[in-house]
Amino acid sequence: MKQALITNIQRFSLNDGPGIRSTVFFQGCNMHCTWCHNPETISMKPVLMHYQNKCIGCGRCFSLSDPPEANRIEGGAHVIDRKKLKNPEVLAENCQASALVMSSRPYTVEEVMAEVVQDKLYYDLSGGGVTVSGGESSLHASFISELADACHEKGIKIACETNMALPWQKMYVMLKKMDLIMCDIKHVDSPTHKKYTGMDNQIIFNNVGRASLLGIPMIVRTPLIPGATNDISNLKQIAEFVAKLQNIECYELLNYNPLGSSKRVAMAADDPFEDARPYSRKDLDEIRKELEGSGVRIKIS
Repeated sequence: MKQALITNIQRFSLNDGPGIRSTVFFQGCNMHCTWCHNPETISMKPVLMHYQNKCIGCGRCFSLSDPPEANRIEGGAHVIDRKKLKNPEVLAENCQASALVMSSRPYTVEEVMAEVVQDKLYYDLSGGGVTVSGGESSLHASFISELADACHEKGIKIACETNMALPWQKMYVMLKKMDLIMCDIKHVDSPTHKKYTGMDNQIIFNNVGRASLLGIPMIVRTPLIPGATNDISNLKQIAEFVAKLQNIECYELLNYNPLGSSKRVAMAADDPFEDARPYSRKDLDEIRKELEGSGVRIKIS
């Protein structure tokens, strides 16, 4: 039975496509965006998350740690050496306070459907449905293709959020089954794109262009990251590229999301954008004005 690692199924989501949606977040990404607001999904394997505010100080994890020195008190703080720790799943399974949890677990298509079908009435009333996200959804293209078939059998629409950074043959398996495609173009300059994501952008531009010919509605998006993607010249060039494509609903700018900061603390990971803040409504309105006349509808979320 086919399985995929899923970090969360978020019901009643209003930010991952039109209407009320259930967003399925998959583990694993082929990019390493320095600002990622779901950093626990980048690794291809489940990550041990440590939420210190939930800890009740029972000490059970210390007795179960293998090796013992990988889980210790240092300078009055609870320190976990994830590189040395051999049994993170055991610690998570035995943490009664859920202060230690694994970022994901395996799901079957049937298990996902059992969750998302509960809200079909809300999808129907609001024009919503299911969104597959991540991480990078297309890394699980075969699983998602089966999930799309199961959704369509129940009359549920399905959308994807994708970075468009895999070979087209792999992307197509998933994309052809979608009712809506939401994809990112983060930066028009390839060296800058590689600096912040770990990959150049040529394959992304090629795939976005090919996807626009599938006859499926598309939303192209750019996250507004202070000092990285927010340059007006960058946004204008992307908007002008998008305006030339077919089946485009809009070019959507996503306000900076600081959610990843708390997750990086739980992962004991560095946060290059810890001082960044979301843009004000005034700032967003000014960005919109700068992009007017690009030939595509601008949406700011």
